[in-house]
Amino acid sequence: MQFLTEYIPIIIFIFAYFNGGIFFATKALMIAMPIGLCIQWAQSKKINKIYLGSTLLVIILGTATLFFKNPTFLYWKPTVLNWLIALVFLGSQWVGKEPIIKRMLKQAAELKDEQWNKLNFMWVVFFIFSGAINIYVAYNFTEEFWVKFKLFGLFGITLIFVIIQSIWLNTAIKKNDS
Repeated sequence: MQFLTEYIPIIIFIFAYFNGGIFFATKALMIAMPIGLCIQWAQSKKINKIYLGSTLLVIILGTATLFFKNPTFLYWKPTVLNWLIALVFLGSQWVGKEPIIKRMLKQAAELKDEQWNKLNFMWVVFFIFSGAINIYVAYNFTEEFWVKFKLFGLFGITLIFVIIQSIWLNTAIKKNDS
C-alpha cells in the first residue's frame, strides 16, 4: 500500500501534465504530495523519510518553478533528492554503528561487514547515477520526454538495480554459507 501511496502523486503529475501543462502539473504535485504524507501517517503513524524529503523538495522547487515560471527548478527535484540520499548512504559508512543499508536489510540477510559496506556503496553509486541521468534527460530531451522518463525511466532503472542487487545479495549469502 505504501508503494501505491508514494506513486499516486507521480501518476497525478503525469495526468495533470498531459491535461494542463507543466505548471498545472506542478500545482497538482504540490497538493498531492502532502496529501500522500497525511495518508501515510493515517495508515501507519509513521512517515517515510525519503517521501518527506521528496515532498519538501516538491514544495520548495515547485514554488520556485511557479514563481519564476521556469520548470528547470522542478527538473532538478529528482536529482537533488537522489544526490542527498547518496550523501546520507555515503555518510553512514562513518556515522553510526553500521551503514544504512545494513540497518534496512539486516533482518533479511546476513553479510560480513565488508559486504555490507560494498552493498551500501552500490546504493551510493546508484543514487548518483539516477540523479545524473535525470538531469541529463531534463537538459537534452523534450519536457514531455522528461515527464515520461520521470515515471517510467527512473522506475525502470530502479527496478533493474534492485534485481542486480538481489542477485548480488543472493550470491554473497551463498558464498558466506559455504
